[in-house]
Amino acid sequence: MKRLLALLALMAAVQTVLGCTSMIVSGRASDSGRPLLWKHRDTGADNNFLARVEPTDSTLGYVALFNAGDSLLAEAWMGMNDAGLAIMNTASYNLAPDTAAYKDREGAVMTLALRQCRSVDDFEHLLASLPRPMGVQANFGVIDAYGAAAYFETDDNGAVRYDVADTPDGVLVRTNYSVGGADGKGSGYIRCNTACRLTADAVASHTVSPATFTEGVSRSFYHSLTGHDYLAEGERFVANQDFVPRDISTASIVIEGVNPGYDPSETVMWAVLGYPPCSSVGRVTLTDIPADFGPDLTGWRSSACDRARDLYRSAIPYPGGSGPRYLDLDVLRPIIVDMHRRSMQVYEKYR
Repeated sequence: MKRLLALLALMAAVQTVLGCTSMIVSGRASDSGRPLLWKHRDTGADNNFLARVEPTDSTLGYVALFNAGDSLLAEAWMGMNDAGLAIMNTASYNLAPDTAAYKDREGAVMTLALRQCRSVDDFEHLLASLPRPMGVQANFGVIDAYGAAAYFETDDNGAVRYDVADTPDGVLVRTNYSVGGADGKGSGYIRCNTACRLTADAVASHTVSPATFTEGVSRSFYHSLTGHDYLAEGERFVANQDFVPRDISTASIVIEGVNPGYDPSETVMWAVLGYPPCSSVGRVTLTDIPADFGPDLTGWRSSACDRARDLYRSAIPYPGGSGPRYLDLDVLRPIIVDMHRRSMQVYEKYR
């Protein structure tokens, strides 16, 4: 236990996670019959990259998303391992507040999970074994190669498990509140409703695919409170608030797991790095990562993220005053069309 506490302390660089929209889809709701784990990442870190960590005699190998500058690959913010387990998180703001000396340890916890967990049950046991207080406020989403999929609403002192198998439609959604947390607290309610509405037809018809998220939800400027799809309706200037893509969005990633009896090496990640409306999807396996998704050798940043961020900035109408609070959709529309075209070429090549 002392060794585990020391490892967590070493890995727990302070990182404020400001958002995220996510969904777990069981095989009964997906077009391929395989489980899907999706996270649209919102964070104060302006760049992130993908990298593989090789196995050791006592740990599993894995591919994960890391913040720019994390040259030690210490904190994973979503990933998949050689056993077919995949994990991600969203910050939750209506659970008991952190009381630990080391806060924001979600990335450290997910690193431990990718290194040593083969199943959702293993992750549950890991959470039970961690020293208290854990220093986390999060909804952890986990799928494995044995048919299990669940969210764990987790705070300093414990976790509550919500299995996708217990839902009528085979889908669970989390943004930045926990259903077991304080009523009316937290954030992301509008984004949660948006994600549910944009995927409703696909869920009902059992045709949810990775593109449902990367090409649909993560590129959408539909606002579930107003009921308007500002991109489709031809609006030009919009207040950049409560859409799924936000000014702090840095990735949209879907991990497509495997069903029981299949080789875990067939787990695939469909990744959009950078501001999702301004980037295209790449296919990532446990042994192959597109070069521009990995870190450069100088700043440990991905070039895909930086390109997407530059395109996003081109759609901000004015750099000063209130300008950054608005988007010029006339600038974004052709960019989104081009990125969607590129993404569909990738999907059509492999699916």
